[in-house]
Amino acid sequence: MNTQSSMQQSVQPTVLANAIRALSMDAVQQANSGHPGAPMGMAEIAVALWTRHLRHNPKNPNWFDRDRFVLSNGHGSMLIYSLLHLSGYDLSIEELKNFRQLHSKTPGHPEVGITAGVETTTGPLGQGIANAVGFALAESLLAAEFNRPEHAVVDHFTYAFVGDGCLMEGISHEVCSLAGTLKLAKLIVLYDDNGISIDGQVDNWFADDTPKRFEAYGWNVIRNVDGHDIDAVDQAIAQAKQHALAGNTGPTLICCKTEIGKGSPNMVGTEKVHGSPLGAAEIELTRKAINWDSPAFEIPSEIAQAWNHDQAGASVEAEWDKVFAAYAQVYPELAAELSRRMKGDLPADFESKFGQYIQETTAKAETVASRKASQFAIAALADILPEFLGGSADLTGSNFTDWKGVTAVRAGQAGRHINYGVREFGMAAMMNGVALHGGYLPFGGTFLTFSDYSRNAIRMAALMKQRVVHVFTHDSIGLGEDGPTHQSIEHAASLRLIPNLDVWRPCDTVETAIAWQSAVSRPTSLGMAVQAGGPSALLLSRQNLAFVERDAQTLAQVSRGGYVLRDDAAAKAVIIATGSEVELALKAQAQLQEEGIAVRVVSMPSTNVFDRQAKDYRDSVLPQDLPCVAVEAGCTGGWYKYTGRNGAVVGIDSYGESAPAGVLFKHFGLTAENVAQAVKQVL
Repeated sequence: MNTQSSMQQSVQPTVLANAIRALSMDAVQQANSGHPGAPMGMAEIAVALWTRHLRHNPKNPNWFDRDRFVLSNGHGSMLIYSLLHLSGYDLSIEELKNFRQLHSKTPGHPEVGITAGVETTTGPLGQGIANAVGFALAESLLAAEFNRPEHAVVDHFTYAFVGDGCLMEGISHEVCSLAGTLKLAKLIVLYDDNGISIDGQVDNWFADDTPKRFEAYGWNVIRNVDGHDIDAVDQAIAQAKQHALAGNTGPTLICCKTEIGKGSPNMVGTEKVHGSPLGAAEIELTRKAINWDSPAFEIPSEIAQAWNHDQAGASVEAEWDKVFAAYAQVYPELAAELSRRMKGDLPADFESKFGQYIQETTAKAETVASRKASQFAIAALADILPEFLGGSADLTGSNFTDWKGVTAVRAGQAGRHINYGVREFGMAAMMNGVALHGGYLPFGGTFLTFSDYSRNAIRMAALMKQRVVHVFTHDSIGLGEDGPTHQSIEHAASLRLIPNLDVWRPCDTVETAIAWQSAVSRPTSLGMAVQAGGPSALLLSRQNLAFVERDAQTLAQVSRGGYVLRDDAAAKAVIIATGSEVELALKAQAQLQEEGIAVRVVSMPSTNVFDRQAKDYRDSVLPQDLPCVAVEAGCTGGWYKYTGRNGAVVGIDSYGESAPAGVLFKHFGLTAENVAQAVKQVL
């Protein structure tokens, strides 16, 4: 028996739970804000999982084969902060005292990269469980790809805590349904069924039979577990793990009946303890009720020792190190490949190989829709990047996110293309989980208009600086007859406003290839190693786009987000364009030239990337002494930062219409003639 186990036996498990309660209520009280109810109510659940089942190493939070833990109900952040501190992670008692304060390691909601041991940023309810499904999917696929008989180098569980709020959010249905279909058996979710949300008793607005709901998804459901009985929760987790190992089974939901704010004599079981401090008087009464004699933020040494996981964590990682060393001896190439992918590094020959593809694309000079150009690039990338993991929200044949010979992911079948179904939000949040897990570079497709459904998960990817690629096709009124419900107007402009999100709207096959190159080359953020990267969004056309000839010097500038595509030494104005409107700009330039008016054409496939360039470069592309006209089939507002008030923007500030694309472009004034006229008006 190890020291930790013996110490835990000498300290009553309930006392371990009360340590969580004490730290949580004290930190929330000191901050004068926060959510003490969930940590206090889930304390026993946490003890059962973290002291008896969770495989992790506090001294190496990034150990690859650790179990993943997600606190989906992220408002209960003091629960995970208490667990991390008590277990031995780099989270001091001073940081707990600084809960919710500026630049502390204990922000209001858990943030990956800020706090060692936090696997994902949770706050918007439902996305944590979605991330957890992504974790479990990544583990399942990596295990199928790399494990060999007698060598299970990828073998861990994903655990998630969820509350009523998470399960009310529609995204929980999207991802849990898919998790059941894919039989992600090593996903174990513990449901804090306390019946309380901010507005009070949830049975007035959330009366679902949750166990039946999850059984309908194909989940294993363990009902009516006393969430305050540590042994009962322990047994339920053990049962779930056995279920997972049985093969061809679904995930497990453990329904834990709890009281929110357990331990508080006057607030237990009420909404009063959900999102407000208990107050000094109630805290004193709670201390007496749980028999906790220690002052605020003090943990008796025997309890601290019983909680500490340093020795056990080092031991479990050391065991895995032996497994991996034996694996590397027998399968050195696989071990090297897995090691590379665990770090998130691209292959050493990536730039040369994909550079060759760009040269080939230039030579072919094909006129195709940029969604098709994207598929060409995807096929090339899939050959170079084994970690490339694609998918679509039931629009594969429109988004072109698959490639020849790719195997689809199915229950019990590994592959590299995921049919997410009509689940745009779920897809986006699952991709975040896949990226956070490590080992894969995820991308997924839908129509640009439906980025609205994905929006908050895109924002979370940007906040967490995760390398995720969103393929958004049918990017404008060029969609045509499907009409205004499907035609993107405001979407490009609004996506460009999201910090850390690189938005690309390429004009031809070459710009599309370079957009992909930029997206997959962004730095990888894993655990505490947060890099200055983030997600990318590729906005792609349904209609064919003419190939644009470039010399080598011009080609080299495309990756800078904006560049001079066609110039004239005597230029009197600049036309800026993106995507399908670059062709309009070039035609307008030709018309103006016939009238003796010289203009420069700038292609700006990514405003975000262009804005990061040095001022000297930006000024060389857009000289301050030349008037500018921007043209894009979408909202005009964002373009005035380049044109200024004295410039002009040719765009669309209304919703679209149902008609063939060619008719619509004329109807909305997106013609070379109108662009040329706009130039003449600013001269």
